[in-house]
Amino acid sequence: MNFPETLSYTKDHEWIRVEGNVAVIGITDFAQGELGDVIYIDITEGAEVKSGDSCGTVEAVKTVSDIYTPVSGKVTEVNNALNDAPDTVNRDPYGAGWLLKIEMSNPDDLKAHAMDVTAYKALIGK
Repeated sequence: MNFPETLSYTKDHEWIRVEGNVAVIGITDFAQGELGDVIYIDITEGAEVKSGDSCGTVEAVKTVSDIYTPVSGKVTEVNNALNDAPDTVNRDPYGAGWLLKIEMSNPDDLKAHAMDVTAYKALIGK
């Protein structure tokens, strides 16, 4: 299992990469493994979100899981390439399988909702 040290993670198994005032968000390698084959992703572009709220869903063969946003702000971009190839989340969760970008209204949200790779590994028992 892969856990890039440059990312932040949430207890709900999302990863976050900060690029200026934008949070790029996806689900972790652990999460995609638990879900199984991803077949559909539903996220609304342009939505205003609050930290901790569900901002969409990931549907897999086994289950449907909410995506929780670790930051407040506006969803500025959704990875539309996943419409035609949702399994990219399984193959490349930290690269081409990113889910959405949020322009952060309060970057301090990350301090309350994110953890480093060591804490995340401890959370999942790795």
